[in-house]
Amino acid sequence: MLRLVLPKGSLEAQTLRLFEEADLRVRRGSDRDYHGTIEDDRIERVSILRPQEIPPYIQDGLFDVGITGQDWIAETDADVEEIATLSYAKSGTGHGTKVVLAVPNEHAANSAKEMPPGTRISTEFVRLTERYFDDLGIEVKVSWSYGATEAKVPEIVDAIVDITETGSTLRAHGMKIIETLLRSDPVLIANRESAADPVKRAAIDDLTTLLLGALAAEGRVLIKLNVADEHRDAVLAVVPSMKAPTVSPLADGGFAIETVVDKRGVNRLIPELKAAGATDILELPISKIVP
Repeated sequence: MLRLVLPKGSLEAQTLRLFEEADLRVRRGSDRDYHGTIEDDRIERVSILRPQEIPPYIQDGLFDVGITGQDWIAETDADVEEIATLSYAKSGTGHGTKVVLAVPNEHAANSAKEMPPGTRISTEFVRLTERYFDDLGIEVKVSWSYGATEAKVPEIVDAIVDITETGSTLRAHGMKIIETLLRSDPVLIANRESAADPVKRAAIDDLTTLLLGALAAEGRVLIKLNVADEHRDAVLAVVPSMKAPTVSPLADGGFAIETVVDKRGVNRLIPELKAAGATDILELPISKIVP
């Protein structure tokens, strides 16, 4: 039914991991294969291509749905429907990337508007950069970069526009970030005709629910415990939760409590719960959280 395309390169491993956690494992003959399958009748075929190619391919109807970065939607100016933002990046959940303007540390400019006319800029984001400086009213010379963009400064170009998560690579090359042109997360996008088709739209919505549910569950665990009547209030004072903990009476007295918490705080939470009077404490993994 759905022709799905996923990003190859820096986002590939995290994307495939997300699909596996969403019970949509992509099967390939090897890591070098550009095509795969998902054992789900809602997905007809899967391709894995460079993220910059994905928006125009989806716009033109070669695929129904796919994942790319907001940066490449902006760069290609593709007419696609954005279904959902997926907050993950190559280093893991919650680490969005940025398209930034960087110059050598000794450069006089500290913002894009301070860049002198005629500045030479190297980037993969030619259209995005040209539009940005057109809006500022500054005429610059933007050239396409085939890689190793930071190595071109200062002999070949004066500045670069590049994508980064932390900026550490740029700093290591003696550069400073002076402007963020765009903040970018992976995005689930769809062909507009496919999104308007009732059958395909239902499948796209199912896919969205599974992916967002898997993302919501990352870094969280389910805590279950029992507590006697006299300790209930003390335990509830310790228990964190997404909304409110579930409290159920036990047949022989006392209460069972369930709550979803951040995994990173569990090593302190469990001793605090025990000290407050909790017993039979269980920590369970969560695969999905669907509101």
